Amino acid sequence: MNAVYENGKILLSADASIFNLAQTLECGQCFRWECAEDGAWHGVSSGKALRVRQTEQQIIFEGTTEEEFQTFWSDYFDLNTDYERIHKKLCERNAALRLAAVSASGLRILRQEPWETLCSFILSQNNNIPRIKKIIETLCSCFGEKLPGGEYSFPSAEVIAELSEEDLSPIKCGFRSKYLLDAAKKIAEGKFDLHAIEMMPTEEARKMLTMLRGVGPKVAECVLLYGFHRLEAFPVDVWMTRAMTGLFPGESPDSFGEYAGIAQQYIYYYSRLHPELFSGDAPETSTSKEIGALS
Repeated sequence: MNAVYENGKILLSADASIFNLAQTLECGQCFRWECAEDGAWHGVSSGKALRVRQTEQQIIFEGTTEEEFQTFWSDYFDLNTDYERIHKKLCERNAALRLAAVSASGLRILRQEPWETLCSFILSQNNNIPRIKKIIETLCSCFGEKLPGGEYSFPSAEVIAELSEEDLSPIKCGFRSKYLLDAAKKIAEGKFDLHAIEMMPTEEARKMLTMLRGVGPKVAECVLLYGFHRLEAFPVDVWMTRAMTGLFPGESPDSFGEYAGIAQQYIYYYSRLHPELFSGDAPETSTSKEIGALS
């Protein structure tokens, strides 16, 4: 994708079928992005704020410099990965995956900061997306650093480690507060090296993450996929269990290979668009009809 700097903005040539902001930012992998009434997205990552919007042929980045775009945002939005090739490869696997992939061809896996990703998915447990966003927004405004544009950075492990469950009561995260504090203290005290996971084999990294209180298999997979860009990671929740049963009976996450995480996002996105296909009341033939149309 070709990017040019013009009048204080970064203009990225990108068709929505290749890079779709809404699909990418609404798929449950991130929680600090909001869409304004004018269609622009506002978000914060690693202490940097950004406004970004999409037209028919461009994505326009505002509030950043050319250097910051090249050194941070380009990587954050994973612009150097060939999603067209991956999408084509996954579509060729079978009609069911092609059905899901076609519905979300512009979705990309963000490269998020590991500590923020770990905290976000600890806080996401037994929660819905609007509430997760509110909890994280309050956590940042109470304990993060104020940025020039009025936004707040995500608080570091060292900052959170100094807090108590009572200190965290304003963010209303309930039982999750003890898990958040435990992870922060272990990381701040050097008892858990989060960045060591970068160099570990995936299976070893999974085991290490689940050593943290409150981090089960699903949260560990989310951290690996969204925080460490392990594209083979495959988070499974209620939606994914229903989707796998409805679209891929008898198959497991391992079936999707090295790009399982991208396949997972296609399937997840499709399942949220079509919940009727995975409900007990849906006709048995609904899914097969949809798949048959693309066979």
